[in-house]
Amino acid sequence: MSRLLLVEDEPAVRVGLRLSLVRAGHQVLEAATAAEAWALLEQADLVLLDWMLPDEPGVRLLERLRSDSRYETLPVLMLTARSGESDRVEGLTRGADDYLTKPFSTPELLARVQALLRRSGRSGRIERGGLVLDLERHQAYLQNTPLDLTRREFELLAFLARHPGRVYTREELLERVWGQEFMGTARTVDQHVAQLREKLQEDPKSPLYLETLRGVGYRFRENP
Repeated sequence: MSRLLLVEDEPAVRVGLRLSLVRAGHQVLEAATAAEAWALLEQADLVLLDWMLPDEPGVRLLERLRSDSRYETLPVLMLTARSGESDRVEGLTRGADDYLTKPFSTPELLARVQALLRRSGRSGRIERGGLVLDLERHQAYLQNTPLDLTRREFELLAFLARHPGRVYTREELLERVWGQEFMGTARTVDQHVAQLREKLQEDPKSPLYLETLRGVGYRFRENP
């Protein structure tokens, strides 16, 4: 079940969209302003963002969102009555992943949401080459063979796989995967990466999935 953040200031429109999304099996967070939306971003797997908001244009919120490293890969679907080509170009240029012009049909909305979730690896399943991660069941498979991963190994691998090509420092990984309250050290990350490489049968000198950037951190290769 994906968690969607619906940013729409018109109550009647918001209620209708929420009902459609919930019926499709999604959890829905709601915001009527850009300020309310910003406070909920960390909980979202995808944002449905209206262009016209009372406190700040949706495209301005989108720019702020994309300038924050925490949300640079968060999928955003713009919802707007602006149908001109220049408006669509502006929305996409400022960081939207897709653009839907009002009025739109519920099936098209749901299809676009599902496509964005699938491409971002937030649909409950991540596929990278021969590696498959089932996020709901916490199960991992390599070339259709189950991998015996601990909960933290799975969470670390899923986090990196969700952001292919992005380099994370050990400190960032500790905060994102283990949480701010965890009292471990950077060595904790190194140990888990080494364990994952062993289970993925990777040669540390020539990694297939997990790549070390000396003095920086780790990343999941975009094209493993």
